[in-house]
Amino acid sequence: MHRCIPPTGLLGAALLACGLLWPTSPQAQTEAPTMRVVGNFSSNRTHVEVVERPFFTQLAQTAGMRTNITYNPMDQVGVQAADAFRLLRSGAFDVMSVQIGMASRDDPFFEGLDLVGVSTDMAQLRRAVDAYREAFDRRLQTRFNAKVMTLWPFGPQVIYCNAPIRTLENLRGLRVRTFTPSMAALMQNFGAVAVTLQFSEVYPALQRGVAQCAITSPTSGNSGNWPEVTTHFLPLSLGGAVQGHLMNLDHWRRYSPERQAALTAEFRRMENQLWDLAISANEDAVNCNVGRDPCTANTRFRMTMVEIEPADQERVRRAAEEVVLPIWRDACNRVDPQCSATWNRTVGQVANMQIR
Repeated sequence: MHRCIPPTGLLGAALLACGLLWPTSPQAQTEAPTMRVVGNFSSNRTHVEVVERPFFTQLAQTAGMRTNITYNPMDQVGVQAADAFRLLRSGAFDVMSVQIGMASRDDPFFEGLDLVGVSTDMAQLRRAVDAYREAFDRRLQTRFNAKVMTLWPFGPQVIYCNAPIRTLENLRGLRVRTFTPSMAALMQNFGAVAVTLQFSEVYPALQRGVAQCAITSPTSGNSGNWPEVTTHFLPLSLGGAVQGHLMNLDHWRRYSPERQAALTAEFRRMENQLWDLAISANEDAVNCNVGRDPCTANTRFRMTMVEIEPADQERVRRAAEEVVLPIWRDACNRVDPQCSATWNRTVGQVANMQIR
């Protein structure tokens, strides 16, 4: 039976005021459960307006359900991306689009899916995600009463700066926006000051000098208009910024096995669409960021393209092995003694890396 935990504090009051939390009778729950969905940040226009919103608008029909679905981007609901696991566990929402690295502060195990510097191209990343998915889902169900519906990347995580840079060495002393613990460790290894910000906070931070550089995908940076407040663009991939659509288990169990199968198939369809978007749209966004043709689906800007140095690619891989993996190993093994072993036989095997 679905349990709705009464909301407390300012967050609960805000959610009640928005109509996003409400009690329902057992009969109503059985006949037509409401699915309360929190999507991505609205500034990620392509992901929200082209993929997520249409998907959830049509989901009841495509999955053959009578479910009433409410969809709101995360920033419009007013919750923090880092709180997603706990919000799902509490039943505050039924489905959330989760930035895994940001939410993994509650359990470092989950960041093992996409440790910065490990899987730096999309084909390799997909193999890593597929290898880790089962262990990820099992722990998510046990720890946070939620299950995986999708896992997908925003695309190559690259660097935008409002200061002239030529190589990673030029980041020394600069304040760089990061959003995962492993990304912060990587930037600190290169002498930068890591500043943790969620996506909606980055544009004003770059504009006001709170940060001088920031990391995201080409598509996200373009749709967020980051080239308006940055000048130099280094398309060196550091990772994939894996996201997930996660569903509260109590809500999942309200559906029959047939409806669960239909939901699984529909969410997998969206996952494949988002993987395709991570490849195709980001190529166009790179061109648009620097004013190069073809630029057809994104906003055209005129940033300075910084050529990728092979030495920088080697620096990233070496830092992943020597800095990122040991830091994550120590943090993760404290919460799960088998963490390193699980990673080695899944992600590590397909990435040709091993934690010692």
